[in-house]
Formats: sequence, structure tokens, C-alpha cells
Amino acid sequence: MKANELRAKSPAELQQELLAMLKAQFGLRMQHATQQLGNTNQLGNVRRDIARIRTILCQKVKQS
Repeated sequence: MKANELRAKSPAELQQELLAMLKAQFGLRMQHATQQLGNTNQLGNVRRDIARIRTILCQKVKQS
């Protein structure tokens, strides 16, 4: 997910996206713990996406 795509969204949409990413992260962690996760790079990618969303969400809140 690119930062430009996220900046085009409203804070409410970003909040929904954040919840979806946190659920995805939980699922990936469970798969990793049970050794069902083949591509462990997905964990890092999801963590970075969550950080991007949180950063842009804070920027939008400060602008308002």
C-alpha cells in the first residue's frame, strides 16, 4: 500500500483500514506460531503498512 493512496482517504476510511490490517497481522502471527506461514516477509510488510496508516492518520488529525 502506497502513502499516496492512503493520503487520498478520509480519517474514517483510514481507521477502517487500520482495523483490517491489525486483524491481518493477528492472523499472520497465528499462522507463524503454528508454522503454517510460508512467506514470513508478509509480517514485515503488514507492520510497515500499519505504521504508514498510523502516521498519515496522525498527520490528518493534526491538520484538522
